Amino acid sequence: MKKIEAYLRPDILEPLRSGLKEMDVKGLSIEQVMGCGKQLGWTEFVRGSEIEYNFLTKIRIELVVHDQQVEPIIAKIIEITRTGEVGDGKIFISDIADAIRIRTGERGEAALN
Repeated sequence: MKKIEAYLRPDILEPLRSGLKEMDVKGLSIEQVMGCGKQLGWTEFVRGSEIEYNFLTKIRIELVVHDQQVEPIIAKIIEITRTGEVGDGKIFISDIADAIRIRTGERGEAALN
């Protein structure tokens, strides 16, 4: 099992959700976060003073999937979100040691279905 965690532009949420739904991906978590990378933020003038905003609004999506689903899901995320501009985001993949469905007690891969 793998966990896919992606930090992305907020405006792609609906197209991404629809794309993953077409792939029959379930169990998606979404959170609004603030952060910065190469995009850095923006500068505004407020009452004659320059103010730098170093954090931008992003969304973080997380999903835990079977190993064989990882590459197709990553390809779909990239297909939908890539603009070629700074700020498109990052995807992180990590191993999951175990999963437990609380309701039934199922463990491992069976808990994902």
